[in-house]
Amino acid sequence: MSLSRRKFLELGVSSLAGGALGTSLYEPHECVVSEVEVRLKRLPSAFDGLRLAQLSDIHFNSFMTADHLNQVIERTNAQKPDLVVLTGDFVTAAPQMRDRMARAEQAWPCADVLRRIACPLGCFAVLGNHDYDTNADVITEALSTRSRIQVLRNRAIGIERDGARLWLAGIDNVTTRHAKPVDALFGVPNQECTLVAVHEPDFADEMRKFPVDFQISGHSHGGQVRMPGVGALYLPRWARKYPMGHYKFGEFQLYTNRGIGVIGLPMRFLCPPEITVFTLKKQA
Repeated sequence: MSLSRRKFLELGVSSLAGGALGTSLYEPHECVVSEVEVRLKRLPSAFDGLRLAQLSDIHFNSFMTADHLNQVIERTNAQKPDLVVLTGDFVTAAPQMRDRMARAEQAWPCADVLRRIACPLGCFAVLGNHDYDTNADVITEALSTRSRIQVLRNRAIGIERDGARLWLAGIDNVTTRHAKPVDALFGVPNQECTLVAVHEPDFADEMRKFPVDFQISGHSHGGQVRMPGVGALYLPRWARKYPMGHYKFGEFQLYTNRGIGVIGLPMRFLCPPEITVFTLKKQA
């Protein structure tokens, strides 16, 4: 059967649209592992080659089930990280105040899955804006008691290996105005290598003022939906300058993770969810 040119084009457009929709609905389950080498001048030799895994923006809900998150954790453990850092938004905020506590309580089944994370140097976390918009204390309690994850709310911890020390500082949420970098870095020697976790990537412009070597963030979801030649259709505040990937500013570096969950519609397009595995190397 012959087709008119117009009908042929209509069918082609419909097929492309259907394929794009199918891809966008499927893509949230196609988590990729991004291997990133980060060279730091102040990194102690004892930590040369350290593998740090980052997960962000889990948004545990009906779109991010325990089974789905289990698969992500299995894939994370398969990378054999030495250290794991979670950069916020474990749950999703509710528009109605009366529903917020119920959303916060979802942190408990989320923490039950996260307890399966395996890494010898420990698992640490900071909170995101959705965590604060539900109940930050409930999220913190769930992570610390169920999963033994240390939540760094404007504080730092020294990680030791073979007599050397590497600092990890956690900045509390920026969007909700809880970030206090001076408090977080209190007691951290200026000359020692320091990593910082903060949910919002654009806060890097502030962190660059401090003796910090490397910041890891999330928050943006990479835009979640990206169009060729256009980029992200929407980016939240505090994630518009540095929405995804690796950025370098002299001796200071930043990486923005695309996250593994979704908010709004369960849709991603040209922006797959991401587990990031950093290999820290001492720069000569």
